[in-house]
Amino acid sequence: VHLVESGGGLVQAGDSLRLTCAASGYPSSIYTAAWFRQAPGKEREFVAAILWSGRTTAYSDSVKGRFTISRNNAMTTMYLQMSSLTPEDTGVYYCAAGKTKGAYSYWGQGTQVTVSS
Repeated sequence: VHLVESGGGLVQAGDSLRLTCAASGYPSSIYTAAWFRQAPGKEREFVAAILWSGRTTAYSDSVKGRFTISRNNAMTTMYLQMSSLTPEDTGVYYCAAGKTKGAYSYWGQGTQVTVSS
């Protein structure tokens, strides 16, 4: 499975942004997919996850109510709709996928999100 993120950029606090993760190379084999982020000088952290077949979702407390994870019906693309962005949301956002529960074996290259105050 090959993952490619897009949609990052520079926005102002309070703005919205939608990230896209395109999956190729037998994406129907994905069991779960997720978004992670890494801020400068910090460890990578979990943002949101989705069960690929059933669309069940989970979010970190820091983004719950502001971010929405989803995928298209063709099961080839994942999205992260982000709203009410704050400077604390700044970082490189990665999409990840795995074929078993809790294991993310495939990662994208990341897309930079910068939120100015």
